[in-house]
Order: sequence, then structure tokens, then C-alpha cells
Amino acid sequence: MKLHLLPAAAAATWEDMPADKVLSGTPRTRTIMLYESPEAKLYAGEWEATVGKWRIAYTEWEYVEVISGTCVLEGDDGSRIAAGPGRKFVIEPGFTGSWEVLEPMRKSWVIRD
Repeated sequence: MKLHLLPAAAAATWEDMPADKVLSGTPRTRTIMLYESPEAKLYAGEWEATVGKWRIAYTEWEYVEVISGTCVLEGDDGSRIAAGPGRKFVIEPGFTGSWEVLEPMRKSWVIRD
């Protein structure tokens, strides 16, 4: 099948951010998987997070569209993106830095491994 209608919602469990990554707060996240194609290394879904800040290191490529809330990504290289509802951005493999959620947020995402 070459055409896929994604579900309106899917079950997901809230998880604590691993303590060794947390820089501030007590962030929790949940990932809602809506599409998987392991053979194409392509995944899509939605993600939610509570307020907090943590370290990130990307090996994958990710397209992000913020649905609600606000966040700031800061790269170890000095790059910075502040994003709120409707903002779109891409994170490329090799990006390292921090992800900070300033108010509870939800994003739509597509990842290519």
C-alpha cells in the first residue's frame, strides 16, 4: 500500500526523562507512534512533554511542527531555535545540545533514521 491514513489518536504512556539527561525540572514525555516503516527507516507521530530541560544528541533526521506549548533548543555550537504553535524546524544528525520546554508542549514529527 502506498497511501496511509494515520489514526486520529493512539495510546501512549508518560515516561520520566532519564535522570542523567535532566538539566532542570522533572520533565516527562510521551511518544505517540502513528506510522512506522522500519524498512524505509521512517517514522511519524506526535510527542508531548512537560516543563523541564534536558540534554539531547541526535543520530537521526527529524522534522518538527509545534502544535501547542513552547520550547527552546540550544546547540552546543551556539545555534538556537525558540518555537511555539505553528513553528516548523528540522534537526539534523549530529546535533547536540539541550531541549527546554517552557510550557507543556505537543509536537508532530517525522523521523528518518
